[in-house]
Amino acid sequence: MHMKKFLLIVIFMAGMTMAGFSQRYAFVDTDYILNNIPEYTDAQALLNDLSAEWQKEIEAKFQEIDKLYRDYQAESILLPEDIKKQRENEIIQKEKEARDLQRKRFGQDGDLFKKRIELVQPIQEKIFNAIQDMATTRNYAFVFDKASGASILFADSKFDLSDDVLDEVGTVMQTVRRESRTRPTVQASTTGSGQGSTSTTPRTTPAGQGQTTPQQRPAQGAQDSGTQPSPPPPGEKRGR
Repeated sequence: MHMKKFLLIVIFMAGMTMAGFSQRYAFVDTDYILNNIPEYTDAQALLNDLSAEWQKEIEAKFQEIDKLYRDYQAESILLPEDIKKQRENEIIQKEKEARDLQRKRFGQDGDLFKKRIELVQPIQEKIFNAIQDMATTRNYAFVFDKASGASILFADSKFDLSDDVLDEVGTVMQTVRRESRTRPTVQASTTGSGQGSTSTTPRTTPAGQGQTTPQQRPAQGAQDSGTQPSPPPPGEKRGR
C-alpha cells in the first residue's frame, strides 16, 4: 500500500515536471523597444524641455523671494512694526505661491506627470498589446521584461522577442528599421554599489511642510530637490 502511494506521488511529480518543461518562455527589453520608436524619443525630448522650462520658472520665483528676504533683513531694523509685518506676510505669500507652483508642475498628478501619461502611455499600450498578441499566437506561457529590474542572470538571445515586437508595433506606428536599431547603454555607477545607473533630470519637488517665516527662511539654494518619475510600465499608470 505504501509502495503504491509512493509510485503515485512519483508519477504525479514527473507529470508536473514535464508540464513545466512543455511551457514556452521568452523575454523582451522594453528599454530597447522604446528607444527604437521615434515617437517615444520625441516625447521624451519634449518632456525634458518642459521640465527644464518649468524648473527655470520656479527657480525665478525663489530668486525673487530671496531678494525680498535679503532686502527685508537689511531694512527691518528701521521699519515700523506694521510695515515689518506687511513685508513678512508678502514674503510668506510669495513663498506659498512658489511651492504651490512646484506641486502643480511636478507633484503627484501634476502637469509633468499628466503630460507623460498623455504622450507615453499610448505608445506603451501598443507595445503591451503586441507582446500579448505574440505570446498568445506563439503559445508563450511567460514573457519576461529585462528592463523591469528582474534578476535574469543569463538570457539566450534566441528567446529575445524585442525585435519581433518592434516589427509588430511597426504595423501601427513608425519604428526604427531592424538593421538600424541600437541598444541603450548603461553607465556604471560611481557610488560603489556595483550596479549600472541611468541619469535623470533633476528638479525641485513640492514641500509638504508648513510656511516659513522670513526670520526662519533658509538661504538660497536650500530648496527641496528630487527627480522625475519614470514612465509607468506598459498598461500601468503609476504616480510618484
